[in-house]
Amino acid sequence: MIILGNLFIILGAAFLFLGALGLVRMPDVYNRIQAGTKAVTLGSLALLFGVAFHHPAWLPKLLLIALFILLTSPVGSSTIARAAYLAGLKPFTLSSKEKTRYLSQQEES
Repeated sequence: MIILGNLFIILGAAFLFLGALGLVRMPDVYNRIQAGTKAVTLGSLALLFGVAFHHPAWLPKLLLIALFILLTSPVGSSTIARAAYLAGLKPFTLSSKEKTRYLSQQEES
């Protein structure tokens, strides 16, 4: 059970890292919200699941934490996206020159 717990903790840490990387790499606020919310939620739940294998007595508390994450993460991300939309932030788009360059690179490879 400890090995399975360790695997879930590593999986959760990997998803948390990928969520943080998505926050840095994505071009606009809407993509950053999506990358951060989904990956970090999944990473947090996997981490909690791994901890539950290490400490079974903590399961009720861990379930409450997981429920809190599952309820607040979508609400928080949609609130941030709505605030960005109301503030007038436009989604990232490629200019016509960039689209042509991107499509020509895709055709070459």
